[in-house]
Amino acid sequence: MTLALQTSLLDVVERPRLGPLRHGRVRHPLAFGAWVDHRPAWVLGSDSVFTDLVGSVPWRSERRTMYDRVVDVPRLVSWYDAGDALPHPLLDQSRRALSAEYRSELGEPFVSAGLCLYRDGRDSVAWHGDTVGRGAREDTLVAIVSFGDPRTLALRPRGGGEVVRFSLGHGDLLVMGGSCQRTWEHAVPKSARAGGPRISVQFRTAGVR
Repeated sequence: MTLALQTSLLDVVERPRLGPLRHGRVRHPLAFGAWVDHRPAWVLGSDSVFTDLVGSVPWRSERRTMYDRVVDVPRLVSWYDAGDALPHPLLDQSRRALSAEYRSELGEPFVSAGLCLYRDGRDSVAWHGDTVGRGAREDTLVAIVSFGDPRTLALRPRGGGEVVRFSLGHGDLLVMGGSCQRTWEHAVPKSARAGGPRISVQFRTAGVR
């Protein structure tokens, strides 16, 4: 698969690596006991990781019933369960670093990794919360590491309310915690202005989808 990525001149390093997790990280408290941590440019050399993932991940398309017809899901996906080998060493490093950093709040490690490939601005994900499994009744954390061109990740309270937006790309980290999956929804909206492709890697705990 070949995708045109607009590389960042600020993201050129000899070898991809993680920056200090706490440096530049900001916690944004939300209503109902939810919060979001945002750490821009956590991964240094993220564009090369993007290129490696495009070529090595077994991307697949999905179809879903919507109303009275079956439609294509507007993105490509791949799933790595607990115990599966991740497709890039930097993802292993990221999962270990996040598990160590958030253990006091999480109480357990991140174990799975879901990958989404947004090929252009037409690819998207609708409003939802990660409430399949324990996330429907328990507080949990979902950590997202982004590779490629920036896209908007939007959050809003369940039932409606003011929308909070983050631009994620080129190695950014966003962690949704507290009651976020139960009391808020998140989405990646379609965009006519989106430049190029983006890969989102979502780390979750056991029993959360």
